[in-house]
Amino acid sequence: MDWSTVLQWSFLIAVLTAGIRLAIPVLLAVLGEIITERAGVLNLGLEGIMAAGGFAGFATAYFVENKFLLGAGGELSAWFGLLAGILAGALMGLLMAFLSITLRADQVISGITLVSFGVGITDYLYRETFSSMTVRVSGMQIYQVPLLSDIPVVGDILFKNTPPVYLAIILVVVVWWFLFKTVWGLNIRSVGENPAAADTSGVSVTSTRYLATVIGGALVGLGGAVLTVVQLKLYREGIISGRGWIAVALVIFSRWQPNLALVGSLLFGVADSLQYRVQALDQVGRGKGTIPYEFLLMLPYVLTILALLVRTRRDVTPSVLGRPYVKGSR
Repeated sequence: MDWSTVLQWSFLIAVLTAGIRLAIPVLLAVLGEIITERAGVLNLGLEGIMAAGGFAGFATAYFVENKFLLGAGGELSAWFGLLAGILAGALMGLLMAFLSITLRADQVISGITLVSFGVGITDYLYRETFSSMTVRVSGMQIYQVPLLSDIPVVGDILFKNTPPVYLAIILVVVVWWFLFKTVWGLNIRSVGENPAAADTSGVSVTSTRYLATVIGGALVGLGGAVLTVVQLKLYREGIISGRGWIAVALVIFSRWQPNLALVGSLLFGVADSLQYRVQALDQVGRGKGTIPYEFLLMLPYVLTILALLVRTRRDVTPSVLGRPYVKGSR
């Protein structure tokens, strides 16, 4: 492979541009999990929730585009798909809340169950709905931000993207504001730190945790829908490919802070983009010191693990994370 190609500006711009887009599904899942874990609920079912959101979004976009709009409304059908992904994620979050909050089931086991259920049911529904057909949706077109998109290099990377990219960046600010500048956010953080004190102050621990888990699930489902409807424009078995688990890891890396979640997600997205492009170049230059494709495939996940090795202070973890609350207990 000719490594001089990798060092060219055009290659680096392409990697960063694609990296930002690839980071969005993971970023949305991380933001959702931050809200959930800030309330003291450990939801390890992100892989299953993303699968549910991804399939619901894709199926909705496909049928709206091909059955109702007769192929004439690809952009509109994609928005319906994203809404369906949000709804599916919220329902999965509601299921997690029922298991972990109402039934007080072990949250680790509940999360693993959610993964098995989400992945299993979506794979089954996909086979029953589409059989062996390879179907695609139109997705969304790229929108350029006026004036800003004309800035050299930066404009190409940041301001020529699909709507979910801009939406996700806005949501980083919204989630930060929601958690740290609103009464609801204060209630969520309080039930994750000291639910007994919050209960004494008149905050409903159960309702607040339900709200956080459902909102978190909705964002995770949206991440899955963005992946299938906007980015890949298709659905297949195993399409999430561990992104849900990566999101769980990046919550720890981000120290439960939305701004650091953006950094961690971009790290994963750029690494993912890099492995795709290096692998393509390696195929072109096969026989000239090729790199095993298995190494390239694991690159984003290895970098995520290395990121987790960054020292994380214990005191930033929500105090009662993963522990059900029983009224009258401490």
